[in-house]
Amino acid sequence: MNSSSSTDSNNGKQIQHIVVMRHGDRIDNVEPLWISTAKRPFDPPLAEPGKVRAFCTGRKLRNNLDFPIHRIFVSPFRRCIQTASEVISGLCAVNDDPLEMTSDNIEIDPSKVKVSIEFGLCEILNREAMGLDTAPGNWGFDVSELESLLPAGTVDNSVVPVYKEMPQWEESVTEGRTRYLQVVRALADKFPSENLLFVTHGEAIGAVISSLMKDTTVYGVEYCAYTQPKRRVSFKSNGTFTAGNFEIVALLDQFGVSFCPTSQLSL
Repeated sequence: MNSSSSTDSNNGKQIQHIVVMRHGDRIDNVEPLWISTAKRPFDPPLAEPGKVRAFCTGRKLRNNLDFPIHRIFVSPFRRCIQTASEVISGLCAVNDDPLEMTSDNIEIDPSKVKVSIEFGLCEILNREAMGLDTAPGNWGFDVSELESLLPAGTVDNSVVPVYKEMPQWEESVTEGRTRYLQVVRALADKFPSENLLFVTHGEAIGAVISSLMKDTTVYGVEYCAYTQPKRRVSFKSNGTFTAGNFEIVALLDQFGVSFCPTSQLSL
């Protein structure tokens, strides 16, 4: 697997890129009656438009990024797993037919990317975010079953997750946003020579952007919206590394994120 395309070979320095993405369109926002018969109403899958959006976003990343994605980490919620599956097909398509809008008839090269499930990327676990009065007695995430929904040959289940189980219920928004930042940083540090894609939830994008851009509040994150931080990583001969701070590298409104100066909110 190739390392980042942005490498200074003479001094052991390279740029590590990460992409933090929201999942695609969830079925309960397209079909309101879905929830009335759902066995797991807190875990809606993608609607068909969400699959199309996710696949096309993967294709867009493949065509427009000037660096490869090496590794993907994904929230265990089904809408995120399905989004990751479609994005992987868009990223890794072999002889991609531009008329295809989902992964159904797409052949991929599974050697191009590896994917792992990370509980720490899950939705913020509180009543407002989840629409639940209490947490389920058992979230019921079967990792093996979820991995089977991802493209064959891409799953790397040898990666030790940052969160080995779901976070505690009724965390605050601040606690959830802090969790997202912790997980993104920990996994970036675990794989410093690779570019990473995180498929997660809208609050994660807001957390990342607000932490990296002073006086910035995110007030809207579209389905499959994303942000692209990067940092410089320097590798030493003894195998250790040092890393600079992440910074946002592109205009956010190109990628479905709406934001404004925090100072304007009090006017």
